[in-house]
Amino acid sequence: MSTEVIKQLQEAVAVSPNNVPLRLHLAQVLLQEHEFIFAEEQYRKVLELDAKNETAQLGLARTFYQQQKYSVAIVVLEQLEQQNPDHFDALLLHCRILVKENSMQEARDVYQHLLSLNPGFRDEVLDTHFRVSQQGQNASLQDDDDDEDEFSTNTSPFMLEKPDMNFADVGGMEREKQEIDLKIIKPLQFPELYKAYGKRAGGGILLYGPPGCGKTYLARATAGQINAEFINVGIHDVLDMWMGNSEKNLHALFELARASKPCVLFFDEVDALGANRNTMRNNGSNLINQFLSEMDGINANNENILIMGATNAPWNLDPAFRRPGRFDRIIFVEPPAQKGREEILKIHLKGKPVEGIDYSAIAKVTEGYSGADLKAIIDIAIEEKLLEALQSGTPSPITQKELVKATKTHRATTREWFNTARNYAMYSNESGIYDDVLKYLNIKK
Repeated sequence: MSTEVIKQLQEAVAVSPNNVPLRLHLAQVLLQEHEFIFAEEQYRKVLELDAKNETAQLGLARTFYQQQKYSVAIVVLEQLEQQNPDHFDALLLHCRILVKENSMQEARDVYQHLLSLNPGFRDEVLDTHFRVSQQGQNASLQDDDDDEDEFSTNTSPFMLEKPDMNFADVGGMEREKQEIDLKIIKPLQFPELYKAYGKRAGGGILLYGPPGCGKTYLARATAGQINAEFINVGIHDVLDMWMGNSEKNLHALFELARASKPCVLFFDEVDALGANRNTMRNNGSNLINQFLSEMDGINANNENILIMGATNAPWNLDPAFRRPGRFDRIIFVEPPAQKGREEILKIHLKGKPVEGIDYSAIAKVTEGYSGADLKAIIDIAIEEKLLEALQSGTPSPITQKELVKATKTHRATTREWFNTARNYAMYSNESGIYDDVLKYLNIKK
């Protein structure tokens, strides 16, 4: 489109400055011509006239997206989604941004929302990350169609991912990565050597530690490190109100993993599915028995399947899960050390406008902070700069001052977890499972 057309639209807007449709048309033309700064200006002016104009909000988010200002774009989209939770185009853009930022669990949730709004939706970019498959589920239910309860509502798809990240994208966690490399990755890379010694590739590994320290992130990076498929299983993917359906869902997930080797099958909050049977009713015990049977591979071959579980409360997990061949490899995921905190800060601030930040100094004053805590202080700093920019009309970079101020507002959330874990480590640690917790707390047995 010629600059003459843009000039004519600008002149028309100057004559009728409160004409919202005209400004929106000008903004759209500027966006199409990659004049992102000028398009942003027009969308902002529309929002001054109509603060809840969804077209302007989406357009503004798109200008930020094109400029790789992903955090600011998400703020605008979240405001739009509060007004209209089912705004398809906003959700689609939100999902793409989350993929760009490697927030794959959140992106997966948004992607599922998109599919619920439009089951026939296809997107070439997103489909490379999230491929919907119900083959495993259908196979597990094939023989039981006649007995299926007519009121069953279990239609949620299982998601396969191909993570585009690896250990290099994980800040800190060197000890944890080394353990996974030795216990899990090397057997997959050198299967013949391990077979010669009677060892097979695959198995189970349990990650435990305070919330927000990157257990899910590490599991996804493990899949990327070995170029494996990744299935992220939440409680809602398994539990069902109808008798026997939870066991069928669990079997379907394992069947999908077996059909997608090599595969990392990751159970988040695994203690919710595998709680101690002494504290559960009979139907809960049936699910645990099914879980243990699937892990043992009694009726199937689990070779080249890595079963990973994450929990904040390992003391709630049924002891049977820790027997050989199951979650027998247990790794304590501790809050990041100072060097790790520096790396995490740099990762989260990458691509954002920053100036004069002493990462080492920030890392020193955030001892005990989880990765999620570090992201939280960055978000607080960003929100402060956004407020300033909206009031002044001029964006400015994030500085040391805002980050230090944010540490005063947001304290480490790991302390409460360690208060609980200390008691288990000191008084219920016959097997030595919590020795790493004692070491971290500098407590002698």
